[in-house]
Amino acid sequence: MDMSSLNKLFRFLIVLSIISFSLMLAYYVFQYAYPFLIAFGLAFLMNPIVNFLHQRLHLPRGMSVFSVILLIAGIFIGMLILLVVEIANGTTYLAAEVPEHFKSLVNYIQLFISSTIIPLYQRLLSLISTLDPSQQDAITSNIQDLGEKTAHQGAAILQDLLQRIPLVLKELPNYVSVLIFSLLGTFFISKDWNKFSYKLSKNLPTKVVSSFSEVLQGLKQALFGFFRAQVILISITGITVLIGLLLLNVEHALTIALLTSVVDLMPYLGTGLIFIPWIIYMFVTGNHFLTISLSLLYMLVIIQRQMIEPKILSTNIGLDPLLTLIALFAGFQLFGFSGLIIGPVTLVILHTLYQAGVFQEIWRYINEHKESS
Repeated sequence: MDMSSLNKLFRFLIVLSIISFSLMLAYYVFQYAYPFLIAFGLAFLMNPIVNFLHQRLHLPRGMSVFSVILLIAGIFIGMLILLVVEIANGTTYLAAEVPEHFKSLVNYIQLFISSTIIPLYQRLLSLISTLDPSQQDAITSNIQDLGEKTAHQGAAILQDLLQRIPLVLKELPNYVSVLIFSLLGTFFISKDWNKFSYKLSKNLPTKVVSSFSEVLQGLKQALFGFFRAQVILISITGITVLIGLLLLNVEHALTIALLTSVVDLMPYLGTGLIFIPWIIYMFVTGNHFLTISLSLLYMLVIIQRQMIEPKILSTNIGLDPLLTLIALFAGFQLFGFSGLIIGPVTLVILHTLYQAGVFQEIWRYINEHKESS
């Protein structure tokens, strides 16, 4: 191997070591400092609004930050109150309506068992009785094993769910402390944002500062674009569902539309988490009009999203929809539901680094040739 190849290999190992060390450091730092990383992200997103209040309206920097935090908290609390009120009204409605529907469902199940299950069971018994005793014992043993396994799995799932409830309640103080530290960190970071920026620009090389600023600016645009795209998509889904349910005279259409918009963020399940059980229930209870209507509305929502999602994502972020889908799936497989955010955000970061020329600079560094003296 010549010296040029050795130099390339050596520089490649240097880059690989730096990236590996940075990822490990980021992992351990995130474990212990994630409230402040969340605070930095919030301050970063809030900074344009804070600058507007501070520079245009001449409010003190601290008052501007406090006003923006108060505004965001007010919007969040207002949406939460609206959702709670709608859910409370919906629960009251369900408390009055569900018993009658439950009676109808029980009657249907009883009729189905007496007219279908019992005759089928009797035919199976008569068929089994014609078999050899050894074959009858084998079938009986398999049925018993299946029942035991089903009961064991059901008990294990129920036990796991019951064990998770105390763990979640136990973590509530931790969630509250994270929220408090994140809000306090957001306030102080945003308040002294210009001071921090000045110190960094003074103590770091000019090229590093310019590259870092370019990456931050691109990341901000990409993240805003990603969240804007998601808001647009779920808003279109919610409005479509709301209009459809209002035309069908469904009670508490707003609550159902809001819940459908929320679950529309979930891959695999999406709006089907609401519509599929609802359609099945309407079919079982004999309400064929709502069965067909809800099925058509569900198909409309799916087709509409599939048609507009690529355009909205490409317009707001500039990412390929297939890559976004892969990022969602990979994030979900690696990190669970939190991966639904981690996956696309990671893709956005990589795309921003590529747009800023970071990967090109790394490749140029690996392949650079030293001039001989």
